[in-house]
Amino acid sequence: MNSMTPTIVHVEPVLTVHSVEETIKYWQEVFGFPDKWMWGDPPTHGAVSWHGAQVQFSHDPSLAATSRGNAIFVRVRQLETLYDFHKEKGADIVAPLENKPWGMAGYTVRDLNGYYIDFGGQTITIRQKSQSSLPSYIQVLKRTPTPEEFRRLAISVGWADPERDRLDKIAAMLDPVIHSVVAVNGDTGEAVGCALLLGDKVTFYYVKDVMVHPDWQGKRIGTAMMKTLIDLVDDDIMVTLISGEDLASFYQQFDFIPTFGMIRFKRISDDK
Repeated sequence: MNSMTPTIVHVEPVLTVHSVEETIKYWQEVFGFPDKWMWGDPPTHGAVSWHGAQVQFSHDPSLAATSRGNAIFVRVRQLETLYDFHKEKGADIVAPLENKPWGMAGYTVRDLNGYYIDFGGQTITIRQKSQSSLPSYIQVLKRTPTPEEFRRLAISVGWADPERDRLDKIAAMLDPVIHSVVAVNGDTGEAVGCALLLGDKVTFYYVKDVMVHPDWQGKRIGTAMMKTLIDLVDDDIMVTLISGEDLASFYQQFDFIPTFGMIRFKRISDDK
């Protein structure tokens, strides 16, 4: 008996259009799809593609006329960057970029055939524009935050549960930290941010818990903390971190690059 199970490796839409050539030109110039192919003279079929994602077009004016208003969904990394590109290119944006109630962000454009293309991705974070320099009263100190400081910051950014994350647990978590920095309001002594570095001190470091209290975000504190922390690491040592896609550009200024990774996380149920 053959135990081989079929595997679906790819699905792509085929849209009927009035002109394959004009549609491909539009999708390349306005939507940004860099690659194309066409068949026939004049073209009766063709496609555009981007990073392995392909949309096909078939010449059928009568069917295209009745297909106006149909939609396809395209999932995107760096959604905000693509949105800015589409605004710059004058795309017909019929629904602006926003976070959706189902846990994604997205926006909708309409092409020259009347099809709607929903671009979606990770939820976006609305941030205030950062100041040009760090406030003079903020000090970035090379020390480990106290359990009380860490807990207060973690709760403020939603990374800790006031009921579950006790001070003794946080103290144990801070114990193996190799390097760390704390941003302090010099006028009051309040810790307004922190960043931790774990590792084996020889070949590998892991950046962990880069936090700035929401009341103090947008003041270049995170940038100052990361610069101070990274300066503590020799160039020949690999440094990694886990971050949301929306923060990629922030960490890229410190020479981090996106890469493939895997993670295992198993939360203990509340009834145990």
